[in-house]
Amino acid sequence: MSTLPTAYTLSDFDFALPPQLIAQHPCAQRSASRLLDGRGAAPIDRIFHQLPELLQAGDLLVFNDTQVVKARIFGEKASGGKLELLIERVLPDSNEVVAHMKVSKKPPVGARLHLCGGLGRGGFDAVLLGRWPDADGPLFHLALQGEPGQTPWSLMEQFGHLPLPPYIERQQASGQDPHSAQDSQRYQTVFARYPGAVAAPTAALHFDQAVLDALAQRGVETASVTLHVGAGTFQPVKTEDLSQHQMHSEYYDIPLPTLAALERCRQRGGRVLAVGTTSVRTLESWARTGQTAGDTSIFITPGFTFQVVDLLLTNFHLPKSTLMMLVSAFAGYERVRQLYQHAIGQQYRFFSYGDAMLLERQR
Repeated sequence: MSTLPTAYTLSDFDFALPPQLIAQHPCAQRSASRLLDGRGAAPIDRIFHQLPELLQAGDLLVFNDTQVVKARIFGEKASGGKLELLIERVLPDSNEVVAHMKVSKKPPVGARLHLCGGLGRGGFDAVLLGRWPDADGPLFHLALQGEPGQTPWSLMEQFGHLPLPPYIERQQASGQDPHSAQDSQRYQTVFARYPGAVAAPTAALHFDQAVLDALAQRGVETASVTLHVGAGTFQPVKTEDLSQHQMHSEYYDIPLPTLAALERCRQRGGRVLAVGTTSVRTLESWARTGQTAGDTSIFITPGFTFQVVDLLLTNFHLPKSTLMMLVSAFAGYERVRQLYQHAIGQQYRFFSYGDAMLLERQR
C-alpha cells in the first residue's frame, strides 16, 4: 500500500542530482542523445533515433514550433549603473516590450536606458513606461528607441544574446561565450518557425531530419502548435503549498491544420504524443478553455485530468519545478520518481541539453 500523501507539497518534488549530470553542451548529434523508455513495467535504455520504432502508424506527434530569440540585452542607466534585460514579450504592433531587469537599483518610470552603447553611439535606448501587467507586476514595460526602421525584433537580432538557461554556467557576465555559435544552432529546433521564446522547447532539440523522415515512413503524422516559452519556466516555486503558487503566463496558438490533425488522429484511434511539456500545456489549455489562441497560465499537478495527450516526450527537469509536477501528474508520481532514480544511476544527462524520456499517461 502506498504511503505517499494524497495532497502533494513542494518538497515532494525534490531529489538529489549530482551536478556533473547537468549537461553544459549538446550531444554531438541531435538524435544520438539517450532516450529512457519509461512506458513499460521496467525502464529501457535506448538511443533517441530509435523513437520511430516505438510508435505506431496513425500516431500524431505535436511539436512546438516557437523560435528562441536573442532576448538578452546589456546596457546601463543614465547614471552609468550596469543593467541587463531579458525581453519576455514584444507587444503587438508597437516598439514596446516587457522584460525582466537585472540592476542594482531599479530606475524610476520615465528613465532612459542606454542599451549596447545607446542611441547615436552604435546601440539603442529604452524608456521605462512602468511595470507589467499592472503597477505591481513582476516585469518592466519599456519602449525601445532605435534608428528609423528598426523594430524590437531587429534590435534583438542585431544586439542581443541567446538567453541560455541559468544552469548552463559558461556564459560570461558580458554575454560572451566561445560556444555561442554552436548554441545559436543547437539551442534551436530544426523546425523553429515563429520567434518569441526566451527558452527552447528542449524535448524537440533531439529531432533531426533523419528522425523526421523515419517517422513519416512509419506512417506517423506530425503537427505543430506555438507556445512562446517565457523566463518563468525557470522561476522557482517558493511555497510549500502548491495551491499558493502563481503560475507564469505564456502565449500560445493552435493553427487550424493542427486541429484537423488532432481530429483525424482521434477518428482513426491513434495516439497523441506531445513533444515537450510546452506542447502539453498548449493542448490541455485548449481542451479546458476551447480557445485556440491566447495566454495560458495552466498549472498541471497530480490529480489533473488530461483530455488530449496520450504520450509525452520530455527531457529531465529541475527538482521542485512545475515541470516535475507536470510529468508526475502525467505518468504518476511514484513512476516518475523511479524513472529519475534510474536515470541518475545510469548517468543520464539532465536539463535543456540533456537526454530525453518517453512516458505514457497513467490510466
